[in-house]
Amino acid sequence: MAKAPVWTVLETRLHSTGDYGNPLFDATVTLRLASPSGKQQAVEAFWDGGRTWRVRFAPDEVGKWTWRSECSDAGDKGLHGQAGSFECVAYKGDNPLFQHGAIKLSENRRQLVHADGTPFFWLADTAWNGVLLAKEADWTRYLETRRKQGFTAIQFVCTHWRGSGKDAAGETAFTGTDKVTLNPAFFQRLDAKVAAINEHGLVAAPVILWALTKDDPGQKLSEEAAARVARYIAARWGAHQVVWFLGGDGRYAGKEAARWHRIGRAVFPEPRSRLVTMHPCGQSWIAPDFRDEPWFDLVGYQSGHGDSEQHLKWLAFGPPASGWQKEPARPVINLEPNYEGHPSYHSKSRFTDAEVRRAAWWSLLVAPTAGVTYGNNHIWVWPYKTRVPENHGNIGPVEPWDCGLDMPGIRGMTILRGFFASLPWHRLRPDQGLLTTQPGKADVTRFIAAARTDEGDCAVIYTPKGTPIPLNPKALKPPASGRWFNPRTGEATPIGNLAGPERELKPPDANDWVLAIGQ
Repeated sequence: MAKAPVWTVLETRLHSTGDYGNPLFDATVTLRLASPSGKQQAVEAFWDGGRTWRVRFAPDEVGKWTWRSECSDAGDKGLHGQAGSFECVAYKGDNPLFQHGAIKLSENRRQLVHADGTPFFWLADTAWNGVLLAKEADWTRYLETRRKQGFTAIQFVCTHWRGSGKDAAGETAFTGTDKVTLNPAFFQRLDAKVAAINEHGLVAAPVILWALTKDDPGQKLSEEAAARVARYIAARWGAHQVVWFLGGDGRYAGKEAARWHRIGRAVFPEPRSRLVTMHPCGQSWIAPDFRDEPWFDLVGYQSGHGDSEQHLKWLAFGPPASGWQKEPARPVINLEPNYEGHPSYHSKSRFTDAEVRRAAWWSLLVAPTAGVTYGNNHIWVWPYKTRVPENHGNIGPVEPWDCGLDMPGIRGMTILRGFFASLPWHRLRPDQGLLTTQPGKADVTRFIAAARTDEGDCAVIYTPKGTPIPLNPKALKPPASGRWFNPRTGEATPIGNLAGPERELKPPDANDWVLAIGQ
């Protein structure tokens, strides 16, 4: 009897008795599973070339499981009516994904947690082209580095898209726009790299259908073909510890929203075991259009790559800072803030580590703290020689991918992760009441983000450019003491009693600083 540790991937192969002209459309194969406690689950199989079909499943209960296959073509006895069993055993390792289980919503639906309730802090990197173009040894080096740096998730694109028309072998995932023809070899080349993300303790966050331009799959495919391709990818990698991005960089409002609603329902029917969201284009707030969709689990947004007053205000005062309060509740995560080294849409200067930190800290404190994504110009492109990214001439030449392994902005993310790990970050809520005034109203580059727990035992205030903090002591729980935390070095300096009259607290220098109060 086959054995698999809990939360890891078990694979079963089936072989059809005949050939199908287009397996994506001609046959559907499902495994009906029964857990040791009697819980019933259904997992879709995927065609893997020739007469081979595979089913991948991650058991969530220790004990004996049984299964039986069903095929839409009941006459195919290789796919229909097969049966078997396997044993799920306890996991004995130190990988947090298998120790604590799949990612789900917290009870209050404001944060992400593991299956056992352990809080999960989202710190992702946008390796958009990584799975498509990286050599396996380089991919391993990258994942080992990001794990050591404190990252917890990797965002990537898993079909051809605006940024890469083909994979490293020069092939596409499929051809056609209506009755598409799949290329199993394309996905076979990606399998090991997707699995490696989890093996390094990182959650995989695949964009299934990039949707920015008319040539991207999210726009070019017919609705039925888009749903079929997406279901195929969900079946192939859904047993891994993933958070799905159904669409990437698209405009999903109005008529487009209805189309994506239908695709989402077709791809992710209830019940399901993995979270799903959308990755929208820059400065697009899609929560009103998707919040009530049964398959839509968290509000992702992209504050983008601008530095104009309007762009900065969108993040500091706009939808992320106010829309999170709408019901039903969802985690709110900035999935694409300023990339380190990316030229600004407005000033044309390249974003520095200071601007990357500012976007990250703002994002974490203007909505209930759940996590944030980092981006690096070298990594998302994944070039092996200096070149202009495909269909991104505005960015200019980008140096090879390994130039983006260690940069000041990345070190700032490691420090950020360590800071939040030291306090009850999952209980933080935005609270401008900690301030008597908001300097950002006169100059948005001096916007001060502030959050605290409902219990008042912890507060975090981020101030850019050495801007003094107009602290409101009445909002603090006495006795209130704190520390100046340096987000560039990780060093902290204690501060005495903060209670008393209203006053301005001046940071140690003219850089950005964090005031941590309480824990």
